[in-house]
Amino acid sequence: MNDTTDDQQAAPLKRGRGRPKASTDNARRTSIIEMARRTFMELGLLRTTTDIVAARCRISKQTLYRLFPSKADLFIAVVAAHRQTMLDLPRPEDEDGPLEDLIARIFLIDIDAQQEREREAFIHMVLREAHQVPDLVEILFREGPETSRRLLADWLSGQMAKGKIHLDDPMNGARMLMDLLFAGPGPFKWKDMAERHQHMRQAIGIFVRGTRP
Repeated sequence: MNDTTDDQQAAPLKRGRGRPKASTDNARRTSIIEMARRTFMELGLLRTTTDIVAARCRISKQTLYRLFPSKADLFIAVVAAHRQTMLDLPRPEDEDGPLEDLIARIFLIDIDAQQEREREAFIHMVLREAHQVPDLVEILFREGPETSRRLLADWLSGQMAKGKIHLDDPMNGARMLMDLLFAGPGPFKWKDMAERHQHMRQAIGIFVRGTRP
C-alpha cells in the first residue's frame, strides 16, 4: 500500500539553492568591500578591524569571516576593486577597434574629477601609514601595480598576436605605457580634467606610434 498523500505527490521537488546563494554572496561581497574601503579611508589601515567592518555592514562576524577569513583577505579584495578603477582589465576577448581607443578604455581616461580624487586618496592613505602596517602595503603593491602590469602585459601580448603592435618584451611595454599615462601631476594639479584628458591622449598616441609594426 502506498502511504504517500496526494499533496505529497503534487508537491514539486525543491530546487537546490546553489545559484541564489552564490548570487547573494556576490552581492554581499561587493557591499562589504565598498564598506571596507570607506572604513579604511576613514580610520586608516591600523585602526580598521574586521569587527568594525562587520558592524557597519550589519552582518555577523561569522558571515564576514566566511567570505573574508582575515583582515588581509579583506584588504586584498579592496585593493583588487581599487585596481579596477585604475585599469579596466582584463578586457573582452572579442573586443576590437582602434588601438588608441582600446588603450583609452583600459586607462579610464574619461573618469571625472571626483573619481580621480578618490582613487588617488586611497593610495596616499596607504603610503601615509606604510610604516605602521608594512604587510598591508606589500599587499597593495603586489595586488595593485604589479598585478595591473601583468594584466596589461597579457593584453599587449594579445595585441602583438593580432599584429597590431611590436614589442620586444610585453612586460617592459606595460611598464612604459603605465609610466606614460600615470606620470602626470595628479588630480589636484591639473588645470582641469580636459587638460588631463589631452595629456593622456597624447601619451597614448606616443606609445601607439612607437610600437607600430
